Amino acid sequence: MADAQTKPVITEAYRRLQQALHENPNYGVASLQFAPFVQQLAQALKAASIADYGAGKQNLRLAFERAGFQIDYRPYDPAFPDYGEPRAADLVCCIDVLEHIEPDLLDNVLDDLARITVKHGFFSIHTGAAQKVLADGRNAHLIQQPSSWWLPRLCERFEIEMLRPEPGGFSVLVAPRKA
Repeated sequence: MADAQTKPVITEAYRRLQQALHENPNYGVASLQFAPFVQQLAQALKAASIADYGAGKQNLRLAFERAGFQIDYRPYDPAFPDYGEPRAADLVCCIDVLEHIEPDLLDNVLDDLARITVKHGFFSIHTGAAQKVLADGRNAHLIQQPSSWWLPRLCERFEIEMLRPEPGGFSVLVAPRKA
């Protein structure tokens, strides 16, 4: 399995917009509310590693540290090139990220998630408008679609093991598709 992505997951112009938005301390904080659940999930699934895809400021890692939870944490975010390429993990988390993806690159991102998901993935997806806007005036949620739009795209690449409603959207626990 190659470590490098084969297809682009972000344009350079959008990377710059995301970097600017990340300067807002209130942007990229959704993982804090999911951290206790992700910790329980990781323990129940006996995950030895977590990939945080779209890690932002690594708030998931910070929440784990505050809780005293230790795990091999692997951040990835194209807006933070210092994190390096996405790395495979037992549990891949993509929290409040997919709705921010450029629509033309969503398939590439979903393929990338499938590539690095070893055992399970936990994805939370907001289905409506964000409270924040990009510097170019667009809503920060570039994709505002219901779960019925998202699920077929996820099912092309994953087996859905759990679906649960979340305020403003939903989350899924997935596993790699069987060959």
